[in-house]
Amino acid sequence: MTLPHDAMVQMFEAVPANDLPPVPDYNVCPTVQISVVTAGGGGRRLRPMRWGFIPDWYKKPNGGPLLISARAETLAEKPAFRAACRARRCLIPVTGFYEWFRDGDAKPLPWFIQRADRAPLVMAGIWQDWERDGERLTTCAIVTTGANLAMARIHHRIPVILTAPDWPLWLGEPGKGAAVLMKSAPEDALSFHRVGTAVNSNKASGAGLLDPIV
Repeated sequence: MTLPHDAMVQMFEAVPANDLPPVPDYNVCPTVQISVVTAGGGGRRLRPMRWGFIPDWYKKPNGGPLLISARAETLAEKPAFRAACRARRCLIPVTGFYEWFRDGDAKPLPWFIQRADRAPLVMAGIWQDWERDGERLTTCAIVTTGANLAMARIHHRIPVILTAPDWPLWLGEPGKGAAVLMKSAPEDALSFHRVGTAVNSNKASGAGLLDPIV
């Protein structure tokens, strides 16, 4: 996530929270705070959320599997996600994302994926509040779908990527119908390059993590 807060505010016509996580961050890891866009009666908001969805029945934040993504194919059916799918959808803007290619027993190799035109990449997400024993967290997950042919060379899943005309529908602003958006990106929408294995560590940071391996 490298897009400045004021640029995100302008892009999404959103009101920013006062406690947005700092940018740039070149190695966003699960359970950290990320900036997401939601919509409601007062308009769009740019706000922080924990990446890692916590279902209502978890007694503590780590009370079950870490849910960083949700499959589009079963989103409306899974007990953990179905309520959020109907009423709490969000946009997750990033510069790009990492994915790891696994070839048998060989060490996974990281790739960086971004939009081919280098514009910000906006992923579909779902969110909800979790509260227990006085602890309250607002959490989110990325919605994924089957990879297109280009992405399938690296991984079998891909985030649901939304273009600007799709944002209002995913946020529920014009009403129902967001299910039609849960599809894979066009073949020419993304570009890919290998990056160094330093990104395998959650302690790694800096713009050098995006440098291509040639």
